[in-house]
Amino acid sequence: MNTLPDTDATDLARRIAQGELSAAEAVDAAIDATERVNPQINAVVHKMYDEARKLARSGSLSGPFAGVPMAVKDFDGFVAGVPFTASTRFLDGFVPTRDAEVIARLRRAGFVFIAKTNCPELAILGTTESQWRGAAHNPWHLDHTTGGSSGGSGALVASRAVPVAHGGDGGGSLRIPASANGLVGLKASRGRIPTGPDMGEGWGGYVQFGALTRTVRDTAALLDVLAGPMAGDPYAAPHHEGTFAAEVGRAPGKLRVAFTTHSFFGKATDPACAAAVTQTAALLSELGHSVEEATPAFDRDALVRAYLVQVGVGIAAEIDDMAHWTGKTPRPGDFEPGTWFLRQVGQAMGGLDLQRARDAAQAAGRAMGAFHQRYDVLVSPTLAHPPARLGELGVKPSERLGLAVLRTVPLRSAIEAALAQLAAHNFEKTPNTQIFNQTGQPALSLPLHWSPDGLPVGVQFSAAMGGEGVLLRLAAQLEAARPWIDRKPKVCAV
Repeated sequence: MNTLPDTDATDLARRIAQGELSAAEAVDAAIDATERVNPQINAVVHKMYDEARKLARSGSLSGPFAGVPMAVKDFDGFVAGVPFTASTRFLDGFVPTRDAEVIARLRRAGFVFIAKTNCPELAILGTTESQWRGAAHNPWHLDHTTGGSSGGSGALVASRAVPVAHGGDGGGSLRIPASANGLVGLKASRGRIPTGPDMGEGWGGYVQFGALTRTVRDTAALLDVLAGPMAGDPYAAPHHEGTFAAEVGRAPGKLRVAFTTHSFFGKATDPACAAAVTQTAALLSELGHSVEEATPAFDRDALVRAYLVQVGVGIAAEIDDMAHWTGKTPRPGDFEPGTWFLRQVGQAMGGLDLQRARDAAQAAGRAMGAFHQRYDVLVSPTLAHPPARLGELGVKPSERLGLAVLRTVPLRSAIEAALAQLAAHNFEKTPNTQIFNQTGQPALSLPLHWSPDGLPVGVQFSAAMGGEGVLLRLAAQLEAARPWIDRKPKVCAV
C-alpha cells in the first residue's frame, strides 16, 4: 500500500521535483488513499484513475506542481472527455469536449486529476446531499455535513486523500466546506479568476472558481496558478503586484480590524461560532493589530431577495444551457424540487426584478467599500452554526409538498409567497458568506476553532476589492500563531 506524505501540495511538488518520490508514486498513493476513505465519506462521483496513472508515467508533466494529484469538483468548469453531471440525472451521459480555462491552467501547472467530487444538484445548497449522488459525509464526524457546494472536495482534502481540490463559490461554496472540514478556502475578488469559456458571469457574477487546501501557502500558490483574465473577459479584478505566494510570510503590518459575531442574513449565532470570532479578535490584538467590534450596515431583506432572484435567474439559464447541450427537454421530474422551484423563480422574474437585484448588490458593494476605508479587514463567523447533521439543511417534507404544487400551478403570487418563506427561514445555518459574492470582494475562511463536539469552526476574513494580498499576509500570520495542520479528522488516510 502506498502512502502519500502528510504534507501540502507545495512541499509535495518540491519532493517530486527533487526526486524524493516520483509523480507516479504520488498519484498511486493518492488513488490508494481515496479508495480507503471514500467508502466512508462518499466524496468521489467519477474516478479518473487510469488517465491519472498514464499521465503520471508519461514523462510529459511540467509546471510548478508537476505530478501533484488533485481532485476536481463535478461542477464549476468542464474537463474535456470526462462526464459532467452537476449531480443531476438530467446530465447523465453528457461529456464535454473542451476544458474550462481554470482546468486548462491547472493542467499547465502540472496537477494530475484523479477524480471528480460530489456536490449538491447544480451546486445550489450549502450542504452536499443530492438525491442522485447521496450525501458526502464529514470526515470529522460522519453524521454531519461537509458543507457545500464543494463538499466532496472538502471531505477528500480533509481526509488527506489529496492535498488540494478544485471548487467554486457562488454563495459560500468554498468557504462553507472549508469551515465544515477544517480547511483554508478563499473566494477571490470578482474578476480575479476567469469562468469562461463556457460560463459568463455565473449567477450574475456571484460565482468565483478556486480551490480548497490545508495551508495558506497552497491557497496563495493556487491563486497564482488560476488568477488573471482570459481574452475577452468583460472586466478584471484590481491588479496585484508580484505573486500571491510572495505575500505568505510577509509582515502584514498593523491592520485596522473590525470583528462581529452578528449573523448577516440569519437571526442568531451559535456560541461556538461566536467564540471562534472573539478568540480570534483577542489573538489579533495580541499580534499587534488595532481591533474593535463593528458591524457593516446593509439592507438584509433587499439583499436576501436579490440573492434568490439572481440565483433563480442563473439556474433557469443553466437548465436552458443543459437542454442545448443534451438535446433533451427539461421536465420537473428530471430535477430536485428545490432546483425546479428556483428555475420557476428565474422564469417568473422580469427585467425590473433582475435590475433591482443588481442594484441591491451594488449598493451593498458601495457600503462595504466605505466600511473598508475605515477597516482593512472584517472578521466574522464563516457559518452561524457548527456543521449541521445530515438531513437538517435539505428541503423538508412539508416544503416538498408545496413545491410539488408549484410545479403544476406556477402562479407568480404563489412563487412570491414561497420566495418570502425561503428568505425568512433558509439562511439560518449559512447566513454569512453570500454577501461577499454579492459585493465581489475577497473573503477567506480559516480553521481557527473547533466546537466542544470536535467539529471544525471556521473564521471568515474579508477585505476590500482586490485585497487578497492583505488577507493572505494576515492568514499566514494567524497560521503561524495558531497552527492547525496537525489536527486530523476521524477518517484520515495518513
